Amino acid sequence: MNILITGGAGYIGSHTVRLLAKAGHEVVVYDNLSKGHKEAVAGHRLVKGDIFDSALLRETIRRNSITAVVHFAAYSLVGESMEEPQAYYRNNVGGTLNLLDVMAECGVKQLVFSSTAAVYGEPSAAMITEEMDKKPASVYGRTKLIMENAMEDYSRAYGLRYKALRYFNACGADPAGDIGEDHQPESHLIPLVLQTCLGQRESIKIFGEDYPTPDGTCVRDYIHVNDLAQAHLLAVEALEAGQGSGAYNLGNGNGFSVRQIIDAAEAVTGIAIRREAAPRRSGDPAILVAAATKIKEELGWEPQFSEINEIIATAWRWHEKNPRGFAAKR
Repeated sequence: MNILITGGAGYIGSHTVRLLAKAGHEVVVYDNLSKGHKEAVAGHRLVKGDIFDSALLRETIRRNSITAVVHFAAYSLVGESMEEPQAYYRNNVGGTLNLLDVMAECGVKQLVFSSTAAVYGEPSAAMITEEMDKKPASVYGRTKLIMENAMEDYSRAYGLRYKALRYFNACGADPAGDIGEDHQPESHLIPLVLQTCLGQRESIKIFGEDYPTPDGTCVRDYIHVNDLAQAHLLAVEALEAGQGSGAYNLGNGNGFSVRQIIDAAEAVTGIAIRREAAPRRSGDPAILVAAATKIKEELGWEPQFSEINEIIATAWRWHEKNPRGFAAKR
C-alpha cells in the first residue's frame, strides 16, 4: 500500500512509520515539523507541509498514488487545550476536516485516525469499553470526539471507511534506542520522571494526592508505543481488506498510579527520585483504564509489552542514550 502519515515525524507517528515500512508498505511522511523531528524519520520520504495546505496535500496524495491515510497531526495537551481552546478547535477540527475534504477530492477513502481515551471524560466504571458514554472533560477530548462524529457522517455520505484508535497513555520507545519521546515542552509522566533521573529536573510533581484511588494519585493505562504502532498497521491493512469503519480502545487493561510509575522508574534506573506534591490539574479524571477486547477480536491485536518495568526500561534506554533528544542528532 501507499500510505500517507500526517504528523508522522512525531512520537507515535515515527514509530508507526518504521513499522509500516518494515511490513513492506510505501510510506510518505507529511509533517510541518512544529512538534515532530525530521531525525525521527531519517531514511523515509518526508514532505514538510501543513494540513491546511490543500494544494500541497493534493499534490502529495496524487504524486505518490496514496491509497490510505494515517492521521496523527493534532495538538494533544489536555491542560493547554483548556487554556487555548481556539487553537485546538482550529487545528484538530479544522485541519482534519480539510484533510478529509482533500481525501474525498482525490478519491482516498481509507483513514486510520489518532483518537484518545479523553473522549470518555470521567468514566462511570473502572474498565472503559467503547460503548460507554462519551463526555469529554477537556477541550482536547471534545475536539477528538467531534472528529469521530464527523468521520461517521463522512462515512455514511461519501463512502469513507475509517478506524478511530482511542489511545490511553502512550509510553516507551523502540527497543533499538534510536527513536523515542521528545516533546517541547514535555508533559508525559514517564519522560518527566526519567528527566529527573538524568538530573534535568530537581523533582517530579504529583498533581493531586486526594483522588479516589488506592494511593490517592491518578491511575492510567500505559501502552507501549510499538504496540500502538502495531495497531495502526493492523487497522490500515483491515481497511485495505475491505473491513468497515469502527472505533477501538488501545490499552493494556492494567492501571498504574503516578506513585507506582515513579517507584518502577526508581527500580529500573537505580536512582532515587524526589517527589513534590502539587494541586490537581483541570480535566484530569481519577482513573482511565482500557478494555481492549474489541480490537483484539476484530483486528487480532495483542500488546507485546505488558510489564511496566519493561516499558520504562525501553524509555530509559532512549533517554539515557539521548538526554537532549533529537537535538543531539542535528
